[in-house]
Formats: sequence, C-alpha cells, structure tokens
Amino acid sequence: MSEKIAVMLTVNGESRTVRALPDTPLLWVLREDLKLTGTRFGCGVGQCGACTVHIDGQPNYACLNPISAMQGRVVTTIEGLSPDASHPLQRAWIAEQVPQCGYCQSGQIMRAAGLLKEKSRPSRDEIVTYMQPNICRCGTYARIVRAIERALKEG
Repeated sequence: MSEKIAVMLTVNGESRTVRALPDTPLLWVLREDLKLTGTRFGCGVGQCGACTVHIDGQPNYACLNPISAMQGRVVTTIEGLSPDASHPLQRAWIAEQVPQCGYCQSGQIMRAAGLLKEKSRPSRDEIVTYMQPNICRCGTYARIVRAIERALKEG
C-alpha cells in the first residue's frame, strides 16, 4: 500500500500543500481536500470534459492527472477564473442561458477560456472544433458557441 505524499502546487493563485496517495486524481484533491466543488466528476476516464481545469495555463482533465504529477504546477479551476463571475465567458454563459442541467458547464467554460487564451478571434468552425472534446448531455452546443461568440464581442 502506498503512503501519502506532500505536493506543493498553486491553485487559483494560492500556494497549497496537499497530502494524498500518489495516484489520487487531481479532481479528488480539488473536490475533497480543497473543497473546490465547481470542478465536476463526469466519466473519470477523460472522455467527457466535465472536470476540465487549467494546468499551467492549458485546459486539462483533472480526472487523468495524478496528484504526484502536480508538484510545482499551477492549477486554475472555475472558482479561480474570476472571483465574482465577471469573466466575459461567465457573463456570456448567463446572457445566452447556456445551462440546462448545468453539470458540464464549468468544464465547458474552462475549455472555452483555453480557446480564448490561445486564439483572440477564433472562427465559428474553430470554436466548434476546439470545444468538441467536452460533452453536454443536454445538447446546448449551439448556445455554447453563441456564448463564446458573445464573449469575444463584448470582452
């Protein structure tokens, strides 16, 4: 049986030290140890995107990253995107009434934030392609695209 290890990382701008078994997914450390429950468990195998966070500035699945690989890394969750939901994507998500059940939406927003960081003016086709790895069981894809386009316009 493995022993817990101490891992120092930065989460939402704050240095944190966590203790967990080496193979514990980042997702569970975020949710259970750090109480950042905006990052959701979907499939646990990196096929749905509900657990998307940024690791060192890039969208990544928290369910696939063991805490042992997080030493010194910088993690941003939906809670760290903006302290008051004022990020352009969060405002656009509300304006476009994107969520139905809402379960996948934090992962969708974090993926979209990665797109906007990568490309300042993506085309509609680029938006659709970039967002494909994230699944929305309610099928709000058209609203997701409109929200991203709105965020681009309104900044």
